[in-house]
Amino acid sequence: MATELEKIISVSGKPGLFKVISAGKSAVVAESLLDGKRTPILSTQKVSTLADISMFTYEEDIPLRDVLKKMVEVYPNEGPDNKLSGQAIREEFKKTVPDFDQDRVYESDIKKLFTWFNLLKKNGLVEFEEGDDSEDSEKE
Repeated sequence: MATELEKIISVSGKPGLFKVISAGKSAVVAESLLDGKRTPILSTQKVSTLADISMFTYEEDIPLRDVLKKMVEVYPNEGPDNKLSGQAIREEFKKTVPDFDQDRVYESDIKKLFTWFNLLKKNGLVEFEEGDDSEDSEKE
């Protein structure tokens, strides 16, 4: 089953990623991909869906979906450790996105991406269909 990045969220101030289970007027119920616990995410909290995130390159921004697809090809088992040093983590990221903008993509962004990738991989959420990109643009 293809992963719907629109239903995977990052919540400011909370570790890891969450899968949206249901939505209400003032909150959504989300399940942590770290420990499986369900928690309400209030509308006052800063939330980003993975479908809305992109990475800076020197040409144009690349949607996170495309970055994750490339990561699956480059790292079929598990992504790099997010505890690598600054230059080493940048070199690892170059394997996936060789033209990423060195000035606007911070080491903390790359570490977070590797953490998210390994978390998605662990939960079996890195399967993407080829048609996913065009479907996303049609929804907007």
